[in-house]
Amino acid sequence: MKRALVASLSVAAVLATAACSSTPAAPGTGGGGGGGTTTTADWTKKGPINYAQGKDTSGNLKAEIDEWNAANPDQKVTLIELSDSADQQRADMVKRASAKSGEFSVISMDVVWTAEFAANQWVEELPADKFPTTGLLKSAVDSVTYFNKVYGYPSTSDGALLYYRKDLLDAKGLSAPKTWAEMKSACDAVLPGQSGMSCYAGQFQKYEGLTCNIAEAVNSAGGEFLTADGKPNVNTSEAVAGVQWLVDGFKSGMIPQDAITFKEEESRQAFQDGKILFLRNWPYVYQLASKTDGSSSVAGKFAVAPLPGKDGPGVSTLGGHNMAVSKFAENKGTAMEFIKWMNTEANQKRRLETSSLAPTVESIYSDAALQAKFPYLKDLGDSISTAKPRPKAVKYGDVTLAIQDASYSALQGQKAPQTAFEELQTKLTELVK
Repeated sequence: MKRALVASLSVAAVLATAACSSTPAAPGTGGGGGGGTTTTADWTKKGPINYAQGKDTSGNLKAEIDEWNAANPDQKVTLIELSDSADQQRADMVKRASAKSGEFSVISMDVVWTAEFAANQWVEELPADKFPTTGLLKSAVDSVTYFNKVYGYPSTSDGALLYYRKDLLDAKGLSAPKTWAEMKSACDAVLPGQSGMSCYAGQFQKYEGLTCNIAEAVNSAGGEFLTADGKPNVNTSEAVAGVQWLVDGFKSGMIPQDAITFKEEESRQAFQDGKILFLRNWPYVYQLASKTDGSSSVAGKFAVAPLPGKDGPGVSTLGGHNMAVSKFAENKGTAMEFIKWMNTEANQKRRLETSSLAPTVESIYSDAALQAKFPYLKDLGDSISTAKPRPKAVKYGDVTLAIQDASYSALQGQKAPQTAFEELQTKLTELVK
C-alpha cells in the first residue's frame, strides 16, 4: 500500500503488474525467465552510481544524498525520482532490467517484488559477509530472501495497527481487544450510546489494500495463501474462516456497508470523523488523527494496539521497501557502501524522525526517547515482528489480482467464501506452478 509512513499523506497502494517470467525457479537454474548462470559481482569497483526510487514526498532524501556526496566526491550518487505510483515505479525498473540496462544502479524494491526480480536475475544476490543482517527485523530480512538467498537490504518496514477510541473503551472499563470476539464485545458495549458510529473498518475496495486486509484475516485465523515451499493452500478451513469473519462483519453491520469502497484515506477520514470505533490502517494515520487544527475530531481520544486475531493477537501484512543492486550496474562497490551507509542505525533513526519511515533496525523500536516522540512505535515494532509477507510469487501481479477477485466476490455476497477460495486455489495453482 503502501505505503511509506509519511505524514504528508503519501499512501501508495502497491499493485504490481504481471511478471515477465512464466515459471518460477531458483535464480541461476535457467528457469524463471532469467536464464543462464548467476555471475559473481565485483564488489570492489567504485565510482558514480544512480539511485532510483519513488517520488520523495518527505523532501529529506536529497539532504541525505548530499551528505553522502560531500563525504564521497569520487563516488557521487545521483537520485532518480520515479513516479509516486508503485505500478509505474515497477514498470520503469522492469523496463531497464529487461534491456539489461545498468542505468538504475541501486533501486528501492518493494517487499512484494523480491521473487520476481530475483527469479529473473535482475538484481544481485548479496553476500552475507558484505551485507550482514544481524540486528535487523527478522520479517524484513525474510522479505528479501528468495530460495534461501538474499537479494536486497532491508531499508524501511511497515506494519498495520488497530486504531481505537480509547476514551469510549475507558468509559466502559475495557482495554484494547486481542481477539475478534473481544472487539465485537467491545462494540456491543459501546455502540448503543453512539449515534452514527460503526464497529470496525479496514480497506476493502478492490485494490492492493484488499490483498493486505484479506491476508491479515487469513493469517490471523491460522491460514495462509502459500505454504513455505510455495504451494497454494487457500482451500483450508482456517483460510476460509478468515474471509468468513469479514463476510459476516458486512452482513451483520459490524462493518459498515460503505467500507466496501474504503481505501486508506477513506477509512482514515471515517475514523477521524468519529464514525468508526476500531480501524485497521497504517501508522501514518497517527499524526493526522492527532492534529488539533480541527481536522480530527478524535485527537487525544484514541490509541493504537496490534491487530486482533481469531483466537489471539492477529498478524499484520508486511510492508516496506528494500535497496537492491542491479545485476547490470557498474561500480557495485560504491552501491554496496551507499546501501550500508544509508541504513546505519543512526540514519534509520534520522529517517524515522524526519520522514516517519519505519526502521528495519530492531533496537530502534525499544528506544525510550523515540517511543516518547512516536507513541505508536512499540506497537508498530510488535506488529512488524510477527508480520507476514504477501505471497512470494514471481507472477505476483497476477496472484494479487486473483486474491482480490475471489475476496471481493465473497465480501459482496456474490459467492460463498468456501466457493470463492476453492476457485482461488485452482487459479493460484496455475499461476505458481
